[in-house]
Amino acid sequence: MRRRTERGAVTAELALGLPLLVAVTIGLVWLLAVGAAQVRAVDAARETARTAARGDSDAEAVAAGQRVATAGSRVSVSRRDGRVVAVASGRVAGPGGLFGFLPGVEVRAEAVALDEGAGP
Repeated sequence: MRRRTERGAVTAELALGLPLLVAVTIGLVWLLAVGAAQVRAVDAARETARTAARGDSDAEAVAAGQRVATAGSRVSVSRRDGRVVAVASGRVAGPGGLFGFLPGVEVRAEAVALDEGAGP
Protein backbone atom coordinates (compact mmCIF):
# COMPACT_ATOMS: atom_id res chain seq x y z
CA MET A 1 0.00 0.00 0.00
CA ARG A 2 1.37 3.38 -0.98
CA ARG A 3 1.30 6.18 1.53
CA ARG A 4 -0.17 9.46 0.34
CA THR A 5 2.24 12.32 0.63
CA GLU A 6 1.26 15.72 1.80
CA ARG A 7 3.92 17.54 -0.12
CA GLY A 8 2.64 20.90 -1.25
CA ALA A 9 -0.14 21.04 1.35
CA VAL A 10 1.68 23.64 3.40
CA THR A 11 2.32 25.72 0.30
CA ALA A 12 -1.34 25.57 -0.65
CA GLU A 13 -2.45 26.52 2.86
CA LEU A 14 -0.01 29.41 2.92
CA ALA A 15 -1.21 30.59 -0.47
CA LEU A 16 -4.78 30.63 0.83
CA GLY A 17 -4.00 32.09 4.26
CA LEU A 18 -1.45 34.76 3.37
CA PRO A 19 -3.91 37.17 1.71
CA LEU A 20 -6.12 36.96 4.79
CA LEU A 21 -3.19 37.75 7.07
CA VAL A 22 -2.22 40.70 4.89
CA ALA A 23 -5.82 41.98 4.95
CA VAL A 24 -6.01 41.72 8.74
CA THR A 25 -2.67 43.51 9.08
CA ILE A 26 -3.78 46.35 6.81
CA GLY A 27 -7.02 46.67 8.76
CA LEU A 28 -5.19 46.82 12.08
CA VAL A 29 -2.74 49.44 10.81
CA TRP A 30 -5.68 51.52 9.58
CA LEU A 31 -7.38 51.24 12.99
CA LEU A 32 -4.14 52.41 14.61
CA ALA A 33 -4.11 55.40 12.26
CA VAL A 34 -7.68 56.24 13.28
CA GLY A 35 -6.74 55.97 16.96
CA ALA A 36 -3.69 58.20 16.49
CA ALA A 37 -5.80 60.79 14.64
CA GLN A 38 -8.34 60.79 17.49
CA VAL A 39 -5.58 61.37 20.05
CA ARG A 40 -4.22 64.25 17.97
CA ALA A 41 -7.71 65.76 17.73
CA VAL A 42 -8.05 65.62 21.52
CA ASP A 43 -4.61 67.22 21.93
CA ALA A 44 -5.43 69.93 19.37
CA ALA A 45 -8.72 70.82 21.07
CA ARG A 46 -7.05 70.89 24.48
CA GLU A 47 -4.17 73.07 23.23
CA THR A 48 -6.59 75.46 21.54
CA ALA A 49 -8.78 75.81 24.64
CA ARG A 50 -5.77 76.30 26.92
CA THR A 51 -4.20 78.93 24.65
CA ALA A 52 -7.45 80.87 24.28
CA ALA A 53 -8.25 80.61 28.01
CA ARG A 54 -4.97 82.17 29.09
CA GLY A 55 -5.76 85.29 27.09
CA ASP A 56 -4.25 84.78 23.64
CA SER A 57 -6.38 85.80 20.67
CA ASP A 58 -8.70 83.28 19.06
CA ALA A 59 -6.56 83.31 15.90
CA GLU A 60 -3.44 82.47 17.91
CA ALA A 61 -5.30 79.71 19.74
CA VAL A 62 -6.56 78.17 16.51
CA ALA A 63 -3.05 78.35 15.04
CA ALA A 64 -1.69 76.52 18.11
CA GLY A 65 -4.33 73.82 17.67
CA GLN A 66 -3.61 73.49 13.96
CA ARG A 67 0.05 72.80 14.74
CA VAL A 68 -0.99 69.80 16.85
CA ALA A 69 -3.84 68.49 14.69
CA THR A 70 -3.44 66.21 11.70
CA ALA A 71 -3.17 67.78 8.26
CA GLY A 72 -6.51 68.96 6.92
CA SER A 73 -8.17 69.16 10.34
CA ARG A 74 -10.53 71.95 11.31
CA VAL A 75 -10.06 73.75 14.61
CA SER A 76 -12.49 76.31 16.03
CA VAL A 77 -12.86 78.20 19.28
CA SER A 78 -15.82 79.96 20.86
CA ARG A 79 -16.43 81.72 24.15
CA ARG A 80 -19.61 81.48 26.18
CA ASP A 81 -20.59 81.77 29.83
CA GLY A 82 -17.01 82.43 30.98
CA ARG A 83 -15.71 79.34 29.23
CA VAL A 84 -13.65 78.69 26.15
CA VAL A 85 -14.88 75.81 23.97
CA ALA A 86 -12.50 74.42 21.35
CA VAL A 87 -13.45 71.83 18.75
CA ALA A 88 -11.02 69.94 16.54
CA SER A 89 -12.17 67.57 13.83
CA GLY A 90 -10.63 65.81 10.90
CA ARG A 91 -11.09 62.93 8.52
CA VAL A 92 -9.07 59.75 8.20
CA ALA A 93 -9.33 58.28 4.73
CA GLY A 94 -10.02 54.59 4.28
CA PRO A 95 -7.09 52.30 3.58
CA GLY A 96 -7.83 52.23 -0.17
CA GLY A 97 -6.69 49.54 -2.58
CA LEU A 98 -8.68 46.37 -2.04
CA PHE A 99 -10.29 48.11 0.92
CA GLY A 100 -11.57 51.02 -1.15
CA PHE A 101 -15.12 50.13 -0.13
CA LEU A 102 -14.38 51.19 3.46
CA PRO A 103 -15.48 54.74 4.18
CA GLY A 104 -13.28 57.29 5.87
CA VAL A 105 -13.72 58.02 9.55
CA GLU A 106 -14.44 61.41 11.08
CA VAL A 107 -12.60 62.11 14.33
CA ARG A 108 -13.77 64.91 16.62
CA ALA A 109 -12.81 66.24 20.02
CA GLU A 110 -14.04 69.07 22.21
CA ALA A 111 -12.24 70.74 25.09
CA VAL A 112 -13.55 73.29 27.58
CA ALA A 113 -11.51 75.62 29.78
CA LEU A 114 -12.37 78.51 32.08
CA ASP A 115 -11.71 81.83 30.37
CA GLU A 116 -9.07 83.46 32.57
CA GLY A 117 -9.46 86.75 30.69
CA ALA A 118 -13.22 87.00 31.35
CA GLY A 119 -14.41 88.94 34.33
CA PRO A 120 -16.76 87.43 36.96
